[in-house]
Amino acid sequence: MTAADTKAAGPPVPVPRAPKGTGPRPAPEKGISGSGRKKRKKGELLPYLLILPALVAVAAVYAFPLAKTVIMSFQDMGRKELWTGESPPWVGFEQFTNILGDGEFWSVTGRTVVFMVVCVGLTMGIGLLLALLMTRLTTWVRLVLTAALVAAWSMPLMVAASIFRWLSDSDYGLINTLIAKVAGEDFLGHNWFLDPKQGFAIIALLVVWGAIPFVVITLYAALTQVPKELEEAASLDGANAPAVFRFVTWPVIRPVFTMVATLSVIWDFNVFGQIWLLRGNKPEPEYETLGLYSFSKAFESTSFSQGTAIALITVLLLSGVAVYYLRQLMKTGEVE
Repeated sequence: MTAADTKAAGPPVPVPRAPKGTGPRPAPEKGISGSGRKKRKKGELLPYLLILPALVAVAAVYAFPLAKTVIMSFQDMGRKELWTGESPPWVGFEQFTNILGDGEFWSVTGRTVVFMVVCVGLTMGIGLLLALLMTRLTTWVRLVLTAALVAAWSMPLMVAASIFRWLSDSDYGLINTLIAKVAGEDFLGHNWFLDPKQGFAIIALLVVWGAIPFVVITLYAALTQVPKELEEAASLDGANAPAVFRFVTWPVIRPVFTMVATLSVIWDFNVFGQIWLLRGNKPEPEYETLGLYSFSKAFESTSFSQGTAIALITVLLLSGVAVYYLRQLMKTGEVE
C-alpha cells in the first residue's frame, strides 16, 4: 500500500446522530399498544364506575317520586282513588289552569317571595359581618365562636322551634319581658302571632338563626383566601376600609358569596318546618307559604293532584335559581 493510499483511507469520519425526539421511531409492538389502550380505557371508566352506586341511589330516591309527581299533576286523584287503587282520570292541564287562575295562589306566592327576600337579606348581611369580624379576632376567641356556630347549626329543628316558642311566649317569654322593661308592664301578655307580620318576624328570626352558621363559616373560609399583601398595598396607597373591601376583598369572595346566597334563596323559598312547628302543627291561612299551601291542598282538602301541581309549579319557579346556582358552582374559586 502506498503512502497516497494510506492518506486517502485516513481515519473514519463520525456521522452526526439525529437529536433525540426527532426522526422516525420504531413502531410499537401490537401487544404493547393494545394493553396500553385497554389500561387507558379502564382508567377513564373508573370514575364513572365509582359514582354509579350514588347515581342509582339518587335515581331511586328522586327520579321516581318526581316522575310520579308530574304524572299525578295531570290527573284528578282524590281520596277514593287513594284507598281503592283505581286509576285516576286524566284531566290534562286543568289542575294548572285552576291554580294559576286562583287569586289565593298568587297571594301565597307573593307572601313566600317577600318572606324569602327578608330572610336571605338578613342572613347574608349578618353572616358577612360576622365573617369579617372573625378575621380580626384572636385565635382562641375565633375557635369559641366557631364552636358556638357549629353547635347552633347542629341543633335539631324541633328543639330550636321549642326554644323560639318559649322566647316569644306571651306570658313568660324572654322577648316580652325585655321589651316590657322599656315599654312598660302593659306589654306583658302580648301575643306575637295574632298579627301575621309580627308572627312572620319571629319565624324569620328562627330561619335566620339556623342559617347563619353555614353562611359565616363558608364566607370566613373564603376570606382566608384573600391575599393579605393586596390589602396592605391598598391601605398603603391611601384606600380606606370600605374601599379595600370593595376593590380587593369583594372580587375574591364574590363567587362564594353568590353561591351561598343562591342556596339561601332555595332554602328559604321552601321553608316549611319552622312555620309548621311555631304554629302548633296547624298554621293559619295567613301563615301559609307555597310549601304549606301545597300540603294543605293535598292532605287537608284531599286534592292530591292539586297539591302535586302546586309543588311542580314551585319546582319550576326555582328551576331558574337552580340553574344559576349550578353555573356559580362551576365558577367557584375563580378570581377575576
